[in-house]
Amino acid sequence: MSKTIMVVDDSSSVRTVVGTTLKGAGYNVIEASDGKDALSKIQGEKIHLIVSDVNMPNMDGITFVKEVKKLPEHKFVPICMLTTESEQSKMAEGKAAGAKAWIVKPFQPPKLLDAVSKLVMP
Repeated sequence: MSKTIMVVDDSSSVRTVVGTTLKGAGYNVIEASDGKDALSKIQGEKIHLIVSDVNMPNMDGITFVKEVKKLPEHKFVPICMLTTESEQSKMAEGKAAGAKAWIVKPFQPPKLLDAVSKLVMP
């Protein structure tokens, strides 16, 4: 059974690029446009990894990570932040919220897949 990865980003072009990269590697992909959208789509799904942007409308990535960690069925899902933010303070905030990895955009697909393969839940 292939793994399911949720991609959360307010940019549809980023979702497309990330989604295409992941699908090409054999993953199922669920896309969401922001944290609120992602929380509504995560219910009842078996998610193996979440790749999320930080700066989004409605609910930003760090708040989204905190919300996911409150859900019993998803609190152990690894979360990778994919963002233009490269400040140490933001990274520390993400890590404190529960993010496992931080990839700065623009990203190289092989680097993303490498991170994904290390993080995705068995």
